[in-house]
Amino acid sequence: MARRYWLMKSEPGTYSIHDLERDGTTAWDGVRNYRARNFLRDEIQPGDLVLFHHSNADPPGVAGIAKVAKGGYPDPTQFDRKSKYFDAKAERSAPRWFLVDVTFEEKFEDVVSLAAMKEEPALDGMWVLKKGMRLSVQPVEKAHFERVRKMGRAL
Repeated sequence: MARRYWLMKSEPGTYSIHDLERDGTTAWDGVRNYRARNFLRDEIQPGDLVLFHHSNADPPGVAGIAKVAKGGYPDPTQFDRKSKYFDAKAERSAPRWFLVDVTFEEKFEDVVSLAAMKEEPALDGMWVLKKGMRLSVQPVEKAHFERVRKMGRAL
């Protein structure tokens, strides 16, 4: 299967590109949107590349690059009664929520801000730039991925 490209959002106060750089690899847990879950469960594969997006930040934008290390598997937080991501309807025999593992690839010197991305004509049609798009895991076209990476390296 050919490499695919994704954007994953995280609030830097919860988990940032700096945290991923320190940890090396992490489980991308806590996703509780069915469409994003389906991407994690069915489509994202090891070797895919990820734009690591800081949301609810000043400024919000892409802070670096990650790579998928392990494809979709059940998110254990859904079974943990102490977790804020606990789901009483989830069963180990029929998990509802999935995650992937990602590894650190690159941190940009400065965030490629959402505002700068909106000003870039080559990024027209990118999901994250669409009005009302709040999905925390979303596909990215290769050309859009490469343009954002180039913008991040140029800062």
